[in-house]
Amino acid sequence: MKTRVSSLLGIEYPIIQGGMAWAAEYHLAAAVSEAGGLGLIGAASAPAEWVREQVREAKRRTDKPFGVNIMLMSPYADDVAKVIAEENVKVVTTGAGSPEKYMKMWKDAGIKVIPVIASIALARRMERCGADAVVAEGCEAGGHIGESTTMTLVPQAADAVNIPVIAAGGIADGRGIAAAFMLGAEGVQMGTHFIVTDECQVHENYKERIIKAKDIDSRVTGRTTGHPVRALRNDMTKQYLEMENKGAGFEELEELTLGGLRRAVVDGDIKTGSVMAGQIAGMVKERMSCRELIEKLVRETNELMKGRMTDA
Repeated sequence: MKTRVSSLLGIEYPIIQGGMAWAAEYHLAAAVSEAGGLGLIGAASAPAEWVREQVREAKRRTDKPFGVNIMLMSPYADDVAKVIAEENVKVVTTGAGSPEKYMKMWKDAGIKVIPVIASIALARRMERCGADAVVAEGCEAGGHIGESTTMTLVPQAADAVNIPVIAAGGIADGRGIAAAFMLGAEGVQMGTHFIVTDECQVHENYKERIIKAKDIDSRVTGRTTGHPVRALRNDMTKQYLEMENKGAGFEELEELTLGGLRRAVVDGDIKTGSVMAGQIAGMVKERMSCRELIEKLVRETNELMKGRMTDA
């Protein structure tokens, strides 16, 4: 499991924990990095000083590399970008936009920049502007998604760019990681499975909802607004989809989901909150520590890859 991604980031295994809003904070990020992967703090729409404190808390818990995921649509994006440079964060991943205006500042600070992409055009653009790698995220992922599947996006991205490609979306075990490698990825990013780890601070109701999820429990809302989001079905998703079918406007739909992720993650409201999770939720059946999960993933992947080489 030594790849260009593990070498680039200075980590033991090319396994990255997704920068999930409200769920990915310093406890989780530090635990993942300590276990040999790359933990991420999800900045989401948080102010810069919250991010700074998160980074400093993570540094108190690990001396291994970790990163910050910055949502470029955040009103605090400019300030958060500066904090990332000031605090000497090793890696930054970006979503919801292009990080080009921050690239020089981050590069001057020695930061590895890895944008999340949902199209080949964006992957090429990110390579041209100096990205060190890209995360090719398929629509199987939880939260905000694109249209292409991981199975189709990853190999096209691997063919289109020379920088490493990291696969995301629909990966829950060693089979998914081995498949991603066969598609041309040199690392994986996982979110949903890390939510149920011991170190993740989300509400117990959220974890239990993922553990109990079935294969048919995933829903995508917001397609009519151009901002599709994948979450587990509940009263909120049912009402949202009914309103979409009746032609409800963006503002009306936005009001329904406002604060929904926080309600689910912090308050444990899994009925009217937004329980964001990927399609692999139905494959997550047990809790474990971050170290146990990463060791399991590495063991499964190595066994599969070794078996393939033996068969060949």
